[in-house]
This record gives sequence, C-alpha cells and structure tokens, in this order.
Amino acid sequence: MRLMTFNLRFATPVDGPNEWEFRKDLGVEVIGNHLPDLLGTQEGTVPQLLYLEEHLTGYLPLTAHRRVDPTCQYPTIFYRGDRFDVEESSEFWLSETPQVHRSLSWGSAFPRMVTYGRFREKGRATSFYFINTHLDHVSEAARREGARMIREFFFPLNRPLILVGDFNESPDGPVYREFIHADSPLKDTWRQVHPPEEESATQHGFEGRPRGSRIDWILATPPFSVRRVAIVTDNQEGRYPSDHFPYEAEVEY
Repeated sequence: MRLMTFNLRFATPVDGPNEWEFRKDLGVEVIGNHLPDLLGTQEGTVPQLLYLEEHLTGYLPLTAHRRVDPTCQYPTIFYRGDRFDVEESSEFWLSETPQVHRSLSWGSAFPRMVTYGRFREKGRATSFYFINTHLDHVSEAARREGARMIREFFFPLNRPLILVGDFNESPDGPVYREFIHADSPLKDTWRQVHPPEEESATQHGFEGRPRGSRIDWILATPPFSVRRVAIVTDNQEGRYPSDHFPYEAEVEY
C-alpha cells in the first residue's frame, strides 16, 4: 500500500511564477506518477482541492463530513475509491474548543485541524485510521498541544493508525516525542529505513535544494511494516509542484 503526504503550498499571487495556476498540472502529474493509495495534502484552499478532485483520476476526497469554508486551508485526504471502503470520517480543530469552526488556541498563527477516516481495504478484514494534519508554523505550544490532542484522541481507539502531515518541526523535537517514544505504537517510517544520522529535508522553497529539516512525516503502527520510503523530487526542468517535496512510504500488512 502506497502512502503520500504532500504540502501543496496554498494558492497566492505572491509566489509569482510559482503560483498555483502555473504548477497545478504538475501537482496532478506527480501524484499520478506515484499513485499513492492514500494521500494526505496540506494547505489546500477550496479551489485547489476542487481542482485535484476533478483531475485526480480514480481518487475520491474524504470531505463528506466537512463544513466547507472558502477562507480555510484544509488538510485533506484523497483515496483510491476502487480499493477502500470508508467506515467513518470526521475532523476537529486543534484548539481548546475543537468543535468550534476555525477556533485556535495557544498562540497559533492560523486555525489548525486534523482530519481522518477509518478505512477498510476491499477484501481485507483489518480496518485502520488514516489521519492527516498540519501543525502551526509559529507557536511551539500550539504544535505541542495539537500533537497531544491527536495522541489522546487516537491512541485509546486501539486500532492500527497511519498519521501523516506537515508537523512544522524537526524529528526529535517536542512534537516528535509526543508520537515517538518507548510506549508509543507509532513508528517513523523514515527511520525504519534510515538511521538517525541519515536525515534529509522536505522543504526547498521551489528551488529544489533541500533546506531546513524533515518536517513532513508518515508515522504508522503495527501491523504496517515499511518496504520503501522516498522524498519525491520530481520536477519539470526545475519547475516544482510545491515548495515542499512530497514524501511517500510503501507499507504492507
């Protein structure tokens, strides 16, 4: 099963030649070339998400539960409709009032959200949660508290979990330690293949040169075992689909 997390970079004219209008076709092409079975996107505005919904052949957006607001940037799940049945889906805001639309707490620069679905692969008995989020880029407290909310909501469900997103923090920071520790069922797919000294970055500012740290993660619990991981650097003559590299993992269970 192929998984991908992909920060789309929201649509803004500030990006000039890298504005969404000039790279949306490339974004669709990259996803189509890699064919993730489950895809988590971040920063998507409503027009961006509608474009993906229209042009990603074979994919369905997990949005039936969503109150659509054109002012929002949404973490969104796309899935292969021919491969999965959806048993449950919902989302909540990462704040002290998680059911209040666009609520934010702890100094968060923007309202932040987690969206999720419980999926069952057709012909398989095991169902699992696929969870997608985007933590705040400014407030360390908001990142930490948001991660804690996600952990406290999903860990007690005692089901297999896959958690993807843009966590806006490097591995081994406070957010990472909320999810990856001795008593946690989650494992970092990257580090199941690479030792800690073999780190990379997932941001590149549309230039293709990695900078910063690995802030886009795919974490998974048993029974998922990792076969392969990759930071996706696909481009067309130096033109990139986002200022983040997508990150993919292939797992089996």
